[in-house]
Amino acid sequence: MSNASLPLPSSDRADVAASLREALLDAAFTADGLLELLGASAYAALARSETVPALRATRGDGALAALVRLFLLQEAVPHARVAGVLPVDALLESGWLTGRDGELRATVDVRPYGGPSGEDWFIVSDLGCAVGGAGGIGSHDEGVVLGVGGASTTLAGITVRMPVESALDLGTGSGIQALHAAQHATRVTATDLNPRALEFTRLTLALSGAPAADLREGSLFEPVADETYDLIVSNPPFVISPGARLTYRDGGMGGDDLCRSLVQEAGERLNEGGYAHFLANWQHVDGEEWQDRLRSWVPRDCDAWIVQREVQDITQYAELWLRDAGDHRQDPARYAERYEAWLDEFEARGTRAVGFGWITLRKSGSDEPSITIEEWPHPVEQPLGDTVREFFARQDYLRAHDDAALLAGHFKLADEVVQEQVGLPGAEDPEHVVLRQHRGMRRATKVDTVGAGFAGVCDGSLSAGRILDAIAQLVGEDPVLLRDRTPAQIRLLVEQGFLLPVEA
Repeated sequence: MSNASLPLPSSDRADVAASLREALLDAAFTADGLLELLGASAYAALARSETVPALRATRGDGALAALVRLFLLQEAVPHARVAGVLPVDALLESGWLTGRDGELRATVDVRPYGGPSGEDWFIVSDLGCAVGGAGGIGSHDEGVVLGVGGASTTLAGITVRMPVESALDLGTGSGIQALHAAQHATRVTATDLNPRALEFTRLTLALSGAPAADLREGSLFEPVADETYDLIVSNPPFVISPGARLTYRDGGMGGDDLCRSLVQEAGERLNEGGYAHFLANWQHVDGEEWQDRLRSWVPRDCDAWIVQREVQDITQYAELWLRDAGDHRQDPARYAERYEAWLDEFEARGTRAVGFGWITLRKSGSDEPSITIEEWPHPVEQPLGDTVREFFARQDYLRAHDDAALLAGHFKLADEVVQEQVGLPGAEDPEHVVLRQHRGMRRATKVDTVGAGFAGVCDGSLSAGRILDAIAQLVGEDPVLLRDRTPAQIRLLVEQGFLLPVEA
């Protein structure tokens, strides 16, 4: 029997979910508790789908070890080991557990997940389909519902978190984005084409002690009609593949049309000032700049920040997702046939590579929308929600200030920015100067000596123009010429977050 056809625990028994949550917390079945029990090595191995170290670490008789084997490793556990830990009879009756020959098994994967403010949450998914689950990642089951993976946590980390009236989690899966949104949105709507995913979201929210969401079945924006939201988040089935074999990953539209449709239609579903966050794949097509392709996706009344985090050529991309589904472990001839089908699809579309990254929209209503598209494959500091919000605030500032207003403005150097001088050993002057961030996007940018000097004295007390006049006097340059040529560099430093506008 496939995972997707297994019956799920009853979501009508809120009392059972509450009792199970209390029991799990009492036994320290939390992210911190697991780390303490398993140790860093075994804990990290679970994220690689390696269960042997965790099995070795849970050979003891403790309650937590029994729960790890039951819910994370999907092992059979003697009834007597958990009888005093869990409300076994209620869990058997409501379908969380099954019993046979004196042993108990879990019907779903229950995974501890630490919230951003230290909350103890639990993500419920199909057996063996959490990242690090007993069966590894990926599945051949059409309707399977996966647990938390790197994409899920990335999206949660880049989402702007502030109190809002309404939030939409489109393609909710096991409900992690809805769970996050429930902490700061009065009303959360979660949709999915797969009705099984909606049931898992219901279970995740209940077991995590979060408010219930408005759950709706359907594709893309279809279930919400013309309703609008303050926040939209989506980790859609963005994989560009020949066909729609696996619902949890394959978009089912040609090429990157699903991601394009989501982004283009999001504008009319956002309230003024609202944000939409997406993870997406996009094609790199012969004869077209990938930045131009993405720019055409942005709704007219929205600002956008699009970051390409990774690019794979078409062979790497096909191999990644064939292996994700375990196709490489099946019949070699069938694997080769599917590989050929992927390459045929890419060749027909003129696709030479596939990009992956983040797309953030903000409904600004501006006649001159700000669209920033960049490639940044380097490490960043998650969560980035505040960084994203501050980025758009700086775009507002720059849009409202021409060069004269910019020179009249006051700025301060952002926290944890350092200056590096690069040049040959022993040289009197550096070849160039680099400003480097140690927070947020962790950017680095080259500046000239004027830019370095300007940034170094920005503490908010003097206007940009007065600082430049002082620098001009020091270096013997015409202050008028310096004022003319420096605003572009100031704009770049503000846009990238090295300099922050402050009140005079």
